[in-house]
Amino acid sequence: MRIVSWNVNGLRAVHRKEKWKDVFALKPDILCLQEIKAQEDQLPNEVREVPGFYAYFNSSKIKKGYAGTALYSKQKPLRVSFELPKEITSKHNLHSDSYGDPNREGRVITAEFPEFFVVTVYTPNAKDDLSRLKLRHNQWDPAFLDHCVTLQSKKPVIFCGDLNVAHMPIDLARPKENEGSKGYTTEERAGIDNMIEEGFIDTLRAVNSSEHLYTWWSPWSGAREKNVGWRIDYVFASQDLEEILEDAAVHTDIYGSDHCPVSANFVLENS
Repeated sequence: MRIVSWNVNGLRAVHRKEKWKDVFALKPDILCLQEIKAQEDQLPNEVREVPGFYAYFNSSKIKKGYAGTALYSKQKPLRVSFELPKEITSKHNLHSDSYGDPNREGRVITAEFPEFFVVTVYTPNAKDDLSRLKLRHNQWDPAFLDHCVTLQSKKPVIFCGDLNVAHMPIDLARPKENEGSKGYTTEERAGIDNMIEEGFIDTLRAVNSSEHLYTWWSPWSGAREKNVGWRIDYVFASQDLEEILEDAAVHTDIYGSDHCPVSANFVLENS
């Protein structure tokens, strides 16, 4: 079973660039998208209805053309839910800030399957001036992790998406220059540490611990061509799934966004 995750930075834009079908060359069984930047009824039919896949969309309720996630699956999920559960947001005091309510921005889809849960997530950006760092560190990251831990108490979990943070120096081309900047603050990196402490594995680092691989590049100064990038897109999985993790990869040959897709393959008994 192959999980593919991709921040498309505008699903309609990817379609206009005629890059939409390219991601299906990776042969996903489950495709998770972030930053779709569209309401479902704004999407082309070719994007809304993909033959052989069930499709689910969670668009921003705050404003159109912003954030949003999608999930496509060959197997119909047992159930699908959107955003973080109210009991968890209340527990962690996750509320609106000057930018809006992060739990109404279409940032999470949770799909339950017989053997596991799959969660796609688009984590709030801390902003250039770090004005959303406090909300992210104190409320969002703990609430999202609590959601995944709660699911994990029932069955294994795979969560993936744009986590908007490079975890270790190996995960960005210029760690010293970016120390303390958005995406590489102590607080954001601690969020990944906490995920690992709760028993989730970074699938790429489980199979490839030493290679410099990036998933996002600035659109300026030819950063992608020079490979001056950041790894901020991940597939995490419950430790129970590590023994069936076959491979994980970064697909830099897929274009259409300032991010590239990431994937993880799991060998299931019935696959």
